[in-house]
Amino acid sequence: MEMIKNAVGRNIPSYVDGFGKTDPFMGVNKIEPSGRKAGAKLRMKKGRDTKLVSSLKEAIKLSGLKNGMTISFHHHMRNGDYTVNMVLDVIADLGIKDLTLAPSSLGTCHGPVINHIETGLITGIQSSGLRDPLGTAISQGILPKPVIIRSHGGRARAIEDGELHIDVAFIAAPSCDPMGNINGRSGKSACGSMGYAMVDAQYADCVIAITDNLVPFPNLPASVDQTMVDYVVEVDCIGDPKGIVSGPIRFSDNPRDLLIATNAVKAIVNSGFFADGFVYQTGAAGASLAVTSLLREEMLKRNIKGALGLGGITSQLVTLLEEGLMSGLYDTQSFDLDAVRSIGENPRHYEISASFYANPNLPAPAVNNLDFVMLGALEIDTDFNVNVMTRSDGVINQAIGGHQDTAVGARMSVILAPLIRSRIPIIVDKVTTVCTPGEAVDVICTDYGIAVNPNRQDIIKNFQAAGLPIRSIEELQALAENLTGKPDAVPFTDRIVGLVEYRDRSIIDIIYQSAE
Repeated sequence: MEMIKNAVGRNIPSYVDGFGKTDPFMGVNKIEPSGRKAGAKLRMKKGRDTKLVSSLKEAIKLSGLKNGMTISFHHHMRNGDYTVNMVLDVIADLGIKDLTLAPSSLGTCHGPVINHIETGLITGIQSSGLRDPLGTAISQGILPKPVIIRSHGGRARAIEDGELHIDVAFIAAPSCDPMGNINGRSGKSACGSMGYAMVDAQYADCVIAITDNLVPFPNLPASVDQTMVDYVVEVDCIGDPKGIVSGPIRFSDNPRDLLIATNAVKAIVNSGFFADGFVYQTGAAGASLAVTSLLREEMLKRNIKGALGLGGITSQLVTLLEEGLMSGLYDTQSFDLDAVRSIGENPRHYEISASFYANPNLPAPAVNNLDFVMLGALEIDTDFNVNVMTRSDGVINQAIGGHQDTAVGARMSVILAPLIRSRIPIIVDKVTTVCTPGEAVDVICTDYGIAVNPNRQDIIKNFQAAGLPIRSIEELQALAENLTGKPDAVPFTDRIVGLVEYRDRSIIDIIYQSAE
C-alpha cells in the first residue's frame, strides 16, 4: 500500500478499505473548493395532508429507510439525549441492517450503539465525537468500517458538498407543531440553539421530527421550519435537559485551573488585539469558564466592550451580553440552562447553523471573525500539533468539535492545559493523534508558564514587553518530564479503526486499533 507523508508528518495510506481514496493534509487553506452545493431529494405533500404519524415505527417506514442508508442526529441534548437509542431500537425491530450513523456527536449515553454494531445494524459511523464506552469499543476494532472524525465545520462542509449524504435525519424537537416548525427554546426538553440540526434538515432526503412537546401551529420562531420536515412524531420524552450540563461543562475553583486562566487573560490583554469590538470564543471546561469571568474584570477595568461572543454559549457569555459588555452572541449550541433561557428572551442572542459557524467552503463563516479562542487539549507536541480525540493510551474518548475551525479562524488561538494530567505530561514529542495542526496554534497557556508558536513573533514581542512568563515549548516539555518521567510509546496494530479529516476533507491523521 502506498503511503504519503502529509504536512504534519503522518504517513497516510493512499487507499483505506471502507473509506476509499484519501487526500493527505497538505497544510492550512491549501484546498480550494470547486463545484456547487449538493441538495436534498425533491418531494411534496399534497394539499393539507397531515405530517403527524402515530408512531416512530410508522414514520421510519414512510421515510423509505433501507439497508445501506445513512441516518443522522444532532447532539444538542448532549448527555441527556434519549433520541438516538430510541430510534435505533425501533430500526432494529424493523430488521434494517448496514446503516451508517452520522450524528453531529455521540456521548457516554450512547453506549447502547455498541449492541447495534454487534448485530450489524450499524456498520459505519461519521461524527465529531465518540466517548466511552463506544469510543473504547471502536478503538478495539468492533466497527466493520473505519470511523470518520470531522470537526463541526468539516461536517457541515461534507453535508453541503455532498461528501456526506443523509438519507433520513431524525431531529429531537423540544418544541414542534404539526407542520414541523421546530425550535429548542421551550418545552420540558428545551435545549436552546438547534444549530447542528439545521444543516441536516436542509440537506437530508427525509426529515423526521421527534417531539415531546407538540404545540399548536404556528410554532415561532422556527429554527427548522416546515419546508424541511416530512413527518412529525410525538413521544413521551426526547431527553433530559439536565444532561445538557454534563461532560466537560463545569466551573472550577481549582487553583491550577485559575492559574491557567490567569495566564490566558494576561495573554489576551497583552496580545495587541484586546480592544473595543473584539470577538471571543471559549470552551466549557473549568479553566475556559474561569477565563471569561476574569476577562470580564479586565473589560470593566479598561472600559473595553466586545462585539461578539461565539460558539457554544455559556452563562458567563450571557452575563457579558446582559451587562452590555458584548453586543451580541452567535450560538450554535447552548451549553447550559442559562443560555437556553437567554436565547428565548434576547434577540441579540442569535441562533446560527453549524455551517454559518464554521463551514470553510463559505465566503465568511463566523469563526473567521474571531480575535481570540480558548481551546483545550489532551496532548500537545513540540510542533504545536494538538490532540483532542484520543487518550494517551490511543483510545478514542473525546470530540474534535470546533477545535480545527476556530484555531485557524482566530487571530490568536490559545490552548489551555495543565502541564501534567494524572501523572502524564501533556507536552510530548509527537501527539498520539493530530487533530489540529501546529501552524494554526498560537499560544499554549499552562500552570507553569506560556509558550508561543515561533511563527508568531508579533505576539512574542508583545508578551516580552509586558513581562509575561514565556517559556519555549521544549522547556515546558522538559519540566513536565522531570516531574513525571518520559512516557512509554503506545503499541498499536496495523488495522485502521478511524480517519481524522481536516476541515477541508483531507486526512490529517489515522487512528489504529489499540494493541492492548
